[in-house]
Amino acid sequence: MSEIRVNNIKNEAGSGAPTFPNGATIIGTLTGTATTAQGLTGTPNITVGTIGATSLNASGVVTATSFVGAVTGNVTGNATGLSGTPNITVGTVTGNLTGNVTGNATGLSGTPNITVGNATVTGDLTVQGTTTTIDTVNLVIEDKNIGIGTTTAASNTTADGGGLTIFGGSDGDKTWTWERGSSSFVYSDPNKFKGVIETVAAATTYTSGSNLVLELDVRNATTYTYTIPTGANIGIVSFKNMPAFTGNANGTTLTCIFTQMSSTPAGTGNTTGTTGIGTNCFVTGYENGAAVAGISTRALVGSGTTVTLSATSNDRDFVSFFVHYTGGTNTTATSYQVYATKNGGFRQGNVGV
Repeated sequence: MSEIRVNNIKNEAGSGAPTFPNGATIIGTLTGTATTAQGLTGTPNITVGTIGATSLNASGVVTATSFVGAVTGNVTGNATGLSGTPNITVGTVTGNLTGNVTGNATGLSGTPNITVGNATVTGDLTVQGTTTTIDTVNLVIEDKNIGIGTTTAASNTTADGGGLTIFGGSDGDKTWTWERGSSSFVYSDPNKFKGVIETVAAATTYTSGSNLVLELDVRNATTYTYTIPTGANIGIVSFKNMPAFTGNANGTTLTCIFTQMSSTPAGTGNTTGTTGIGTNCFVTGYENGAAVAGISTRALVGSGTTVTLSATSNDRDFVSFFVHYTGGTNTTATSYQVYATKNGGFRQGNVGV
């Protein structure tokens, strides 16, 4: 027998719905309210519409080409081929949900795999997990300041190694990362700039014993200015916060623009042949966010002479220092080499404007 035509089907007692122990296959549209279908894969409760004036109870599998009406309750297993514009309210969804879903979906839980086309989120979106993969051609972000490495207790330590990676395959990745040891950003490849603007800061001075110390903070600027007052002899040039990450050699160039303001400059600025700029240097290394014990050394100068400043009032001298950290023990004098050179005696020309 391949077809039965009836108006109503009841159980043997005539008081309820019949049962289908081996399941039921429905080809067509299942409509109505308050229909309970159990045993998709497990024992979920699915409430759809009403079929006629009674209910359909299935302990096996119910398959239909489409559902029209509201589906509520717990769905466990695979739901495929959804069509039309149903409103779907589910509690727990486990397994794969595929097809076209249009309407309202609330209360999703468990570990469902959901694939959608276009999605618009009008509120905040929170993604929790280990890996988030965005497979798209264009990524457009309105926020002009992007924060990474967020944590409840952010520090120089948690930021270590943070940055950006451009995958380069067999040619090697291109990285820009924060290095805690040297307290600086590290690039895996050279940088190309159209122009470079250096930070200019005023050199500071303080007295140590009988010496006037001219201090250049390596982390603050690359170019410094200092106006030499009458009778102010510079006894020591101090290089503060020199990056000294043990085992990683590096170097930095610093330039100081000296302006001679003394009307009687003889010996001013400690510029006599025996006590020139760089005769006494003090270097304080910087590693892992903190200064290390400083060392005293003497600058290397051309032809073994000293760097002296102009003795003419209002002259300007450019003294450049190159501080080389060899990568050795950062509290040992032999791990640092200071070089000093000068282009001096600059003053306003008498030709032109």
